[in-house]
Amino acid sequence: MSGHSKWANIKHKKGKMDAIRGKITTKISKEITVAVRIGGSDPTGNMRLKLALQKAKENNVPKDNIQRAIQKGAGALDGANYEELTYEGYGPGGIALMVEAMTDNRNRTAAEIRHLFSKYSGNLGETGCVSWMFNKKGIFVIDKETGVEEEELMMIVLDAGADDLTSDEGQFEIATSPEEFESVQKALESNNIQTLVAQIAMVPDTTIAVAGDEAIKLAKLVELLEDHEDVQEVYGNFDLPEEME
Repeated sequence: MSGHSKWANIKHKKGKMDAIRGKITTKISKEITVAVRIGGSDPTGNMRLKLALQKAKENNVPKDNIQRAIQKGAGALDGANYEELTYEGYGPGGIALMVEAMTDNRNRTAAEIRHLFSKYSGNLGETGCVSWMFNKKGIFVIDKETGVEEEELMMIVLDAGADDLTSDEGQFEIATSPEEFESVQKALESNNIQTLVAQIAMVPDTTIAVAGDEAIKLAKLVELLEDHEDVQEVYGNFDLPEEME
């Protein structure tokens, strides 16, 4: 659950579980509403909204839900006033974790996140305690079954401003600066290259291998954090054993 495997594995794991599909729809709808409230309802000039709409498409969010979320953000429908918060802390084994949340009750959310950390041998820290270990990057994941050749893909994305292209058995991962994200995305679209994941994320500078009981506790903590209704994203600097991915 780190490196290129993390972005696709978590998404696919969630995509197969009908029990949490409703939660995914709710979380993405929140993101759409906030994106519209901050930057307007035109995705052409609102990158945050464009990313949220793409995430909605990747996760098969119904069009009616998307439209309601846009209307709430534009003030046409009543909706909660969400506050964006980032929690930083340490999981089992001293693993750094960043938790991005949207909430209409910061006291409730903080108490629940703190409880999860402490229950699984972790603890919340002060703002900035782990964020220095991460950098904001654009991430694209492409399934090799699309048929695109690595050399061709490398030429396309590097010409568009990407920083790096890596490959594993089944996927390509492209890394970009946030500033070059849109130009790389447009280059992929113009060449009809489909992405499994396209997002701007907090990527750790280095990762730490976790095993045994610590890995089990960490995996459970991350799973419960991701499942929390107010949590949008969880980032960590960990490598779990392959059998746990």
